[in-house]
Formats: sequence, structure tokens, C-alpha cells
Amino acid sequence: MKILTLNCHSWQEEDQIEKIKYLAQIIQEKSYDVISLQEVSQSIDKPYIYDNIRENNFALVLLQELKSLGSTEYSFFWDLAHMAYETYEEGVAILTKHPMIENHSFFVSKGTDVINHWKTRKIVGTTITYNNKPISFYSCHMGWWHDEEEPFKTQADHLLQHVKKDETFFLMGDFNNNAFLKGEGYEYLLTHGLYDTYHLAEKKDEGITVKGKIMGWSDNKEDLRIDLILTNKSVQVEYSNVIFNNTNKLVVSDHFGVETKIVKL
Repeated sequence: MKILTLNCHSWQEEDQIEKIKYLAQIIQEKSYDVISLQEVSQSIDKPYIYDNIRENNFALVLLQELKSLGSTEYSFFWDLAHMAYETYEEGVAILTKHPMIENHSFFVSKGTDVINHWKTRKIVGTTITYNNKPISFYSCHMGWWHDEEEPFKTQADHLLQHVKKDETFFLMGDFNNNAFLKGEGYEYLLTHGLYDTYHLAEKKDEGITVKGKIMGWSDNKEDLRIDLILTNKSVQVEYSNVIFNNTNKLVVSDHFGVETKIVKL
């Protein structure tokens, strides 16, 4: 099973359409089973196509591009987390080539105002059947450890209360907590029975997904590993690679992605 997570910084990138097309080409090439996306936005002035999905929803446009390339098996689930840059509805999404048995959407932030507060956080997920077993995947975009208003610890507790603990699950996404730091959010998650697929991997690179200043890390001068794929089981992992970093494929966002191959669940 091949999985990918990417904070796509949607509609904030130069040459955005070309980057969507390139992302679709790589997804088709790699044939990922499940893809977790964060900062998946749509313009508030665009018409609805169906349900809560507007015409230029980033995940919808990506899916359309995949279909144009002949990859018609993918579907996605998206939900709104908060407003961004005054003109966008920003959310998180899960794409998969497998039938979605059950979709999940829940708040992890203390606040639930998706219109007026940009720190509102929502998780989306889906449960699929793989090798006759139910497996759940959650796309996560979390807050910061030292945020007094919306502390990461509270959000992590809410997240762990909602996941399906009776089955294998994966938490994928932008956790906004640097895995290189001791005693903060990354270690807090691992003390709650989670495994980092990066450490389980037989082959891996440096794992760095952010270099320099980006939105939310305006003073950053360090290399960060904040985009993670975590699981509740000690699964067998063939590799964990950073992707879209100009070494392994071209850059498509202000975050690099992470791809992992699970060989035994």
C-alpha cells in the first residue's frame, strides 16, 4: 500500500494550475492508494457543484485532472475547517482509489467557528477495506504546541478520542510540531501509542518537509519535519521518502510531501 501526505498551499502558489497538473501526473505515476491533503481551498465566490464542494475546490480540480489522464478510480472527501485570506474556504481532504466505506469529519479545536476564526481545526477521514480488513485514514492539519488559545495538546487529545482505535488507522498530515524537538507535540503523540512510519521504514531520507519561512512559521530558520504519517500499529514499512522537494520530484507547495509504502499491516 502506497500513501502520500501533502500540505498543498492551494491557490497560493505561482503557476498553480501547472502544479496541479504536475501533481496529478505524479499521483498517476506512483499510483498511491490513499492521499492526505491539507490547506485544500475553494473560493467563496464560486458556485457549488454538489454538497459543500465549489467549482474550484483544489481536490476537485486535482481529481478532474487525474480523470483527464485516465486515472478514473480516485474519489475524495473534503470538509471546511476555516476561512483563509478572506476569500477562501480552507479545509482538509482524503483521496483514495478504494471504495470509501465510511467518511469521518470532526473538530479537534476548542472553537468550532469555521467562518470567523482561522484557528478552527477539523479532521477528515475515510475507512476503506484493504486485504479484507477495515483501515481508517485521517487527514490532519493541527495547531502549534505553544498556542495558548488553541494548544496542540488539547487538539491531540480530541483527535485521539475520535479515531477508531479498534482497527488499524493512519494519521497523516501537517502536525505543525517539529519532530526534531524534544518534549513537545511530536513526542506527546508518540507517548499515546502511535508509531511514526518514518522510524519504522527500512529505507528513509532526512525527513525534512519545510525549509525556511512559511505561513505559520514566519521566524523559522531551521529545517523542520512537521509533515508526518503516524499509525497505531507497528506495521512493516519499506520506505519513507520526502517528495516534491526538487530532489524527489519538483516542488509544488511551500511544504514538501511524504510518501510511504506499507508492505505488511
